[in-house]
Amino acid sequence: MSATATQVARQSEKQIYFTSIESPVGPLFLAGTDDALHFVSFASSRRAMRPRPGWKSGAAPFREIQRQLRAYFARELREFDLPLALDGSEFQLAVWNRLRSISYGNTISYGELARDIGKPDAARAVGLANGQNPIPIIIPCHRVIGSDGSLTGFGGGLPIKEKLLRLENPQTNLF
Repeated sequence: MSATATQVARQSEKQIYFTSIESPVGPLFLAGTDDALHFVSFASSRRAMRPRPGWKSGAAPFREIQRQLRAYFARELREFDLPLALDGSEFQLAVWNRLRSISYGNTISYGELARDIGKPDAARAVGLANGQNPIPIIIPCHRVIGSDGSLTGFGGGLPIKEKLLRLENPQTNLF
């Protein structure tokens, strides 16, 4: 069994907790174990996540996550420092790890991201992996834009993507 599969198997044995919190971009659904965040979901998204059988409601595991999200939305935090549990293909993990290195207030294109991970012809696949990001905001997929500077694709909807980009850089020129 690969290291990733072993990690996922161990994670699945742990109790998953969930809660919802209010944010400037609408309600956010959070899910994770007592030691790592697994999911952030926009309640307004057409793919909004809901609790799964066996998950328990509880806000206690999310105190630090909530503190950091409040600080982010207050423009007091530029980089999250949270334990994350990611389950994806090798390609998805490469995309999500590269997303984490896009600095606050900056953007890159899907093509740039594809080149950065050594897959220069995979801009569309990067877009798909970006759309499968289980932990938006914290893994800042909103910082990826079209090569012409336009806002394209975002699981939470383009109005939320625009709000997040303007929060981070009010001078951002968006198409």
